[in-house]
Amino acid sequence: MGVFRFTPLLVLALLAGCESPPPPAPTPTSTPSPTYGPPPSKGLSLTVGQVEAGLGHRASVLTLTNRDTAPRKVTGYPDLKILAGDGSPLEVEVEHGTSYFARDLGPQDLTVQPGEKVVAVLAWSATVTSGDTRSGAAIAVVPVPGEPAQKQPLDTDLGTTDTVTVSSWATEVGA
Repeated sequence: MGVFRFTPLLVLALLAGCESPPPPAPTPTSTPSPTYGPPPSKGLSLTVGQVEAGLGHRASVLTLTNRDTAPRKVTGYPDLKILAGDGSPLEVEVEHGTSYFARDLGPQDLTVQPGEKVVAVLAWSATVTSGDTRSGAAIAVVPVPGEPAQKQPLDTDLGTTDTVTVSSWATEVGA
């Protein structure tokens, strides 16, 4: 009688050992994220400042340096797009004007001498109301019409606003 008491446990133990091992976990495939090279060493060269934050607002200073040996004309606003992690453009509205971080003086005709710089401020709100939040990983900026876009990494946590504001090119922020 004692042997029959343990027989069901023995059968269960043997059956448990017969299970096939679970299949290996799938290896995640990742889309390679684009890499962004350094700013050009000639022509108009774009650099992007660190993101500054305050009261739910964010901003980064875009600096354009003339690396040519002759003066260059810069007018108006940077033509920019916010890019996703894979480098594709996001559907984000780009407004021209004053933001929480910078006063916009409006479009100006500037002559940038060799080695001189002009700046613009890109600003956005990280406000979340309802819906899906969006983030950008980089920006593409055409400094002046006819030039190629320059792409630089820039994390933009857009919340649910899908809007950024850029000031015009100026000799200094707000001036």
